[in-house]
Amino acid sequence: MQQILKHNIYYLFLLVSLMTGLTSCSEYQKALKSDEVKQKYEVAMQLYEEGLAENKKSKHKKALRLIEQVLPQYRGKPQGEHISFVHANSYYILGAYFDSAYQFERFTKSYPNSQKYEEAFYKSALSYYNESPRYSLDQTETLKAMNKFQEYISKFPDGEHIGDANEKYAALREKLEKKAYEIAKSYHHREDYKAAMEAFDNFIENNPGSKFRDEAYFYKLDAAYILAINSYAQLVEERLITAQTYYEDYLKYFPQGDFVEQANAIAKEIKERLNNNSENNLG
Repeated sequence: MQQILKHNIYYLFLLVSLMTGLTSCSEYQKALKSDEVKQKYEVAMQLYEEGLAENKKSKHKKALRLIEQVLPQYRGKPQGEHISFVHANSYYILGAYFDSAYQFERFTKSYPNSQKYEEAFYKSALSYYNESPRYSLDQTETLKAMNKFQEYISKFPDGEHIGDANEKYAALREKLEKKAYEIAKSYHHREDYKAAMEAFDNFIENNPGSKFRDEAYFYKLDAAYILAINSYAQLVEERLITAQTYYEDYLKYFPQGDFVEQANAIAKEIKERLNNNSENNLG
């Protein structure tokens, strides 16, 4: 008997859920076809809140469609602030980050005294962050996100999201560092050692705290050494001495670095070649 009762309750629940869904769908269709601005607004807000509660993007899509039909009519009105935030946040929830970035920025400019100001400002930064591509591609959106996070950090030093903002800013900076480092390293791999040395120099100067500095110092040394031993005879000694100074730089900054053994091996070869050159010159 209890089992039958449980089944009946379960099917009743399904029926109620189905009827609710059909009613909601019917309300949406009516609002979509209606000329009543208020009706569209109310149904849009209902769908938006249901979407948040139920974590259903399908409801946010419907809400967004209605919002875009009535948003212009609410600008400057009491509901304008709320519907503008919902508009931007719906794009964000749906993963349309280019649109959400633009709409959140528009919201912060239009409603600087809003209680949602900080959240909107932060989500505009998050929108750019979510559009930031892998390091090997164009980094325009990465730079936009970094600028936006930096603004957030300056405006809200005690803000709700300050820890996350600093972490994400650091992650984006590291992505730019990796791109610059890989560009320099690509010159080395293509055996364009002069360009590699210059690129590594620029990288070291522009990225004083980078985790790639150990490698950059080593590959600058390696590029200088290879360039020296493949040079015309009259240039070899001068370039070996340059490579030797790069070895000294590496050892100064990374005495326990990941490439110490390789660097020491290069330094030994440099010393031997310089000694041989001196002996030949004396002879």
